[in-house]
Amino acid sequence: MAIYQPIENSGARRRLELRSPVDLQPFGEIECATAEDVQEAVARAREAQPGWGATSFDERARVVYRFIDRFLERQEEVLSIIERETGKAPTEAINMEMVAPLMSAAYYAKRAERFLRPRRRRISGVLRLQKQLRVAYVPLGVVGIITPWNGPVALAVNPIVQGLMAGNAVLIKPSEVTPLSTQLIAEFFEEAGLPANVLQVVVGDGETGEALVEAGLDKISFTGSVATGRKVAEACGRQLIPCTLELGGKDAMIVCSDADLDRAAAGALIGSCMNTGQYCCGTERIYVVDEHHDQFVAKVVERARELRQGDTGEYDVGALFWDRQLDIVDRHVEDAKAKGARVLVGGRRNPDLKGLYYEPTVIVDVNHGMDLMRDETFGPIVAIQRVADEGEAVRLARESAYGLNGNVWTRDKEKGFEIAKQMETGAVCVNDMAVTYGVHEAPFGGRKASGVGQVNGKKGLRGYTHELPVIIDRSSKNQYKGGYPYSRKADQGTRSFARWVFGNATLRRWLG
Repeated sequence: MAIYQPIENSGARRRLELRSPVDLQPFGEIECATAEDVQEAVARAREAQPGWGATSFDERARVVYRFIDRFLERQEEVLSIIERETGKAPTEAINMEMVAPLMSAAYYAKRAERFLRPRRRRISGVLRLQKQLRVAYVPLGVVGIITPWNGPVALAVNPIVQGLMAGNAVLIKPSEVTPLSTQLIAEFFEEAGLPANVLQVVVGDGETGEALVEAGLDKISFTGSVATGRKVAEACGRQLIPCTLELGGKDAMIVCSDADLDRAAAGALIGSCMNTGQYCCGTERIYVVDEHHDQFVAKVVERARELRQGDTGEYDVGALFWDRQLDIVDRHVEDAKAKGARVLVGGRRNPDLKGLYYEPTVIVDVNHGMDLMRDETFGPIVAIQRVADEGEAVRLARESAYGLNGNVWTRDKEKGFEIAKQMETGAVCVNDMAVTYGVHEAPFGGRKASGVGQVNGKKGLRGYTHELPVIIDRSSKNQYKGGYPYSRKADQGTRSFARWVFGNATLRRWLG
C-alpha cells in the first residue's frame, strides 16, 4: 500500500492522504500547491525579503535562538510526527531530527556575522598602489529549498537557517512523504518572531516541486534522487540561477589489513543500518582484505543477529519510510541472490510487523555485476565483498557512478588519510561511519552523480549570498583622470615602467 494516496476531489488543487510506514494507517492529508500558489508565495517573499535583509546579524540570530527554544519546548510534538511520518527508531529520531538540527541552528546563529562580514583583500600588481578591494556578502534574495523524506527535520533546518542568516527569504518544499514535520518547523520560526512570509512552506508532490524550480528564484538547494537532481540542474541552467545538488550515494567502506576488526564490524553495522539504511552517506559497499574477510564477517553476523526491529518500545531498526524504497531493497537483494550472493542474516520483509519493515540483512559473495553493488539501495543491507588487498579495494571503491562519502578502517591514521585521498568521493571518514554532514566546518558535497556544489560551513553559508567585490580608488583628488586620450608617449612610459618593475626580481615578488 502506498504511503500517500491521491484523494478524489472537485477542487483545483490535488489532495493526498498520508499513511504511516509503521502500520500503513492514514494520519493526515495535504493539499498540493499549484504553480499559481507558488508564484503568489514568491511574490510575498520578494516583498518581505528587503526588510529581513536589512536586519542585523544579531537580530537574525535572536530569532534563530528563539526558534531553538520553541523547538525544545515542543520537542515531543516533533518526535511524535517524525515517528508517524518515518517510523524511525526513537534514538535516531532524537539524534538526527532534534539534536543535529539544533546544533546546526546554533552554529550558524553564532558564526554568520563572522563568516559574512565585509572583508578587505590585498590587491596584487601595480593596482595595489591605486585601489582598495573590499568584498561584501549580500543576500541573493529569495531562495528555494527542496528536501527529501529521509531526514525531514535535519535536512530542512540546516539550509533554512543558512538562508535566513544570510538575509534571504526562503521557500521550502518538503517531500510529500513527510510534509507535516516541516510545517511544524515553520510554525516554530513564526512563534520565534520571524517576520511574515520570510519563510514559507509549499507542500505538494513533484508538480509542486517543478513549479518551485521554475518560479524564477535566486537559488535552488535540492536534496534528493539523481534523476530529479538532473531535472533541477537543467532547469536552473536554463534560467541561469545557481543551485546546489546533494544527491544519492553508494558509499564504500574499506577494511584494511591492520584494521581493528571489532570496531570496524560495529561501524559496518551502524553505517549500513542507521536510519534503516536510508541515509545518503550510509555505507552500501564494504570491501574487506582477504586475510580478515571471514573473521570480519563472523563479527558482523554476530552483531546483526542482536539487532532489534520493531514499532514500539526499545528497538534499533525501524521501518523504511516509503513503499517504493522497500520495493527497491527487495529487488536488489533478490537480484544478488540470483547471481550467487549468500544471505547470512535477514534478507526478507519482516513477516512479524505490519508496516514497511525489511529485516537487517548481511549478504556476502557480492560483486559489481549485481545491482546491490552498483545502484543506490537505501536499505538496512550490509553487503560485504572479499578483495585481495587494499589496492583492489580502492579500485573497486572508485568504480562507481556515485561519489558522496566513504570510510576507511585502519590503525594507521596517515595510511587512512592517504587511502581517503584516492577514493574519488565527496568526503571520507577514517575509523568512523560517515559523519561529515554533522561536522559543520566541513564542506559537504558529492562528486560524479552524487551532486554539484558544497554546503555547510563557511563555504555553504556564503553560497546563499553574492560575493560582491567593490573596488575603491585610493586617491582623494576630486578630478578623475581617465585613460583618454591615448598617446605614444604614455605607451612608452608604461613599457619602461613594466621593464623596471617586472625585470627586478625583488619588485616582481613584492607586487606578485
